[in-house]
Amino acid sequence: MSQGQAGATVRLQSGTEWVYAFRSQEDAATPPDEAVCAAAPFTPTVKLGAGLYVPAGDGTYERVGSATACFRLTDRAFTPGTQVPFYARFLLPVGAFAAAGECTLVSNDQPQAGVVLAGGALKLVEVPAGFAGGMLSNLSVFNPLKLPGFATGSYYTLYAFRKEGPGASSP
Repeated sequence: MSQGQAGATVRLQSGTEWVYAFRSQEDAATPPDEAVCAAAPFTPTVKLGAGLYVPAGDGTYERVGSATACFRLTDRAFTPGTQVPFYARFLLPVGAFAAAGECTLVSNDQPQAGVVLAGGALKLVEVPAGFAGGMLSNLSVFNPLKLPGFATGSYYTLYAFRKEGPGASSP
């Protein structure tokens, strides 16, 4: 297994398996892309724009891209165990990835009431040239009440497969 960087995103590689790790944070300067949410396989009720970041090595984070996340939230009590349809598109230095599936609400009261924790495993439904598909997992904090001290954002692991053979391009 080798470790490297592809345009500053953390990457682990083993054969045709490539793993990227990054975090997102909601950012008013990065509005959600309405075209992304229009492509979701459901009617979104929440649309978020975010910056994507990786550790810079000195305790800070470096911005490496942007994302739009769209989900259909109908349970405003944020009941743990609720399945939420989720669709997102990530613009990374290596190209655009989109993922679709469901996230599960895990908690609505940790570390305090009103902070929502969720997680999911999503299928990659769009990949850049040279990739053949994969999956994305997330651990997310949603702060719908804008409580001080809590940012809406996620930690992601993107697991993608590179195409092999003639015609496979490099990222």
